Amino acid sequence: MPETPRHALEQPPPAFDLAAIQTPAFVVDLGLLKANLEKLSQVQEQSGAKILLALKGFAMFSTFDLVRQYLHGCCASGLHEALLAHEEFRREVHVYAPAFKQAEMEQILPIAHHISFNSPSQWRRWRPMIEAARAAGLHAPSPGIRVNPEHSEVEVSLYDPGSPCCRLGTRMATLEGEDLDGLEGLHFHALCEQDSDVLERTLAAVERRFPKLLERVSWVNMGGGHHITRSDYDVDRLVRIVRSFKERWGQEKEVYLEPGEAVALNTGYLIATVLDFVQTEDLTTAILDTSASAHMPDTLEMPYRAHILGTGLPGEHPHTYRLGGMTCLAGDVIGEYSFPQPLQIGQKLVFTDMAHYTMVKTTTFNGVVHPDIDLYDPATGELRVVRRFGYEDFKRRLS
Repeated sequence: MPETPRHALEQPPPAFDLAAIQTPAFVVDLGLLKANLEKLSQVQEQSGAKILLALKGFAMFSTFDLVRQYLHGCCASGLHEALLAHEEFRREVHVYAPAFKQAEMEQILPIAHHISFNSPSQWRRWRPMIEAARAAGLHAPSPGIRVNPEHSEVEVSLYDPGSPCCRLGTRMATLEGEDLDGLEGLHFHALCEQDSDVLERTLAAVERRFPKLLERVSWVNMGGGHHITRSDYDVDRLVRIVRSFKERWGQEKEVYLEPGEAVALNTGYLIATVLDFVQTEDLTTAILDTSASAHMPDTLEMPYRAHILGTGLPGEHPHTYRLGGMTCLAGDVIGEYSFPQPLQIGQKLVFTDMAHYTMVKTTTFNGVVHPDIDLYDPATGELRVVRRFGYEDFKRRLS
């Protein structure tokens, strides 16, 4: 795995009492979350863009009372996220999926404000349903189409929506000769944990390939992957990009950004406990009551090196361990870390930057205990267990 991403070192140690935590547990700090939201709010004010919470990255709806004070709504990746946005966030609902079923559309159309279709064929299929709703005086979402900019700067192929054979979005050649009447929006998403210079180059590719579509639409969704709340992110450039885009294509065009990760970046912790040690020829493995596979799968998929407070790279401190999870997967290994002092059974470890793309991707594989979900409010000092999972949660997913 690569070294810990720089942004993972920006999160401060937890202000709450570790002794009060029953592990494993995700803990989100509302003070850190609010700081991110305030920065995003400033971007909205200065740029004229509207920022949406991408539920695929962070869907902790117990925080929505706070988040909705700053952001305009949510973007959903299908029916269930759309329902969550409608029921719990109660602001704008924007929906995109590679394809939709009839039963899904019947529930999405009455609650969505924008809907982005993945292909001209999806637009052709669902256009009559949208137009029929409007003709009947019923609510219907503003329709748009997702395009593939055919410009890629994402290094990990698993997370690259701009790759040549990617199924997400329509390429320029496919749109040639298509009837675009009725489409009101253009949506592109081609970034992953990147700075505004990448957006600038990607947007240039969109403008070069899809000028006819840009001329006619009333809104443009520039997707996610914008690491706006990272300390070294170039916010001024982002503001310039959005403002100059509106100057070129019309101030009346609405611009949306949907950085789910930036909302929750460096706001959450995963607290785990050392349960046992397994000695091998070269290294001692510490068994934790958490799991890379079940609780933080991006450490295996991305892959990346999760940051643990008070640790270093192998050999940096006197005592190096491999940290292993609770599942039967042989590769359920978090990585190798060094510690100033030997680890002890019962010792708690603090993983940082564990709010986004963690809770939304967890599983109960092997029946492992799902981490609690906790909230910490530094203004009051309250540490609250929002959700505790048990056997029934595991059982209800099966049959």
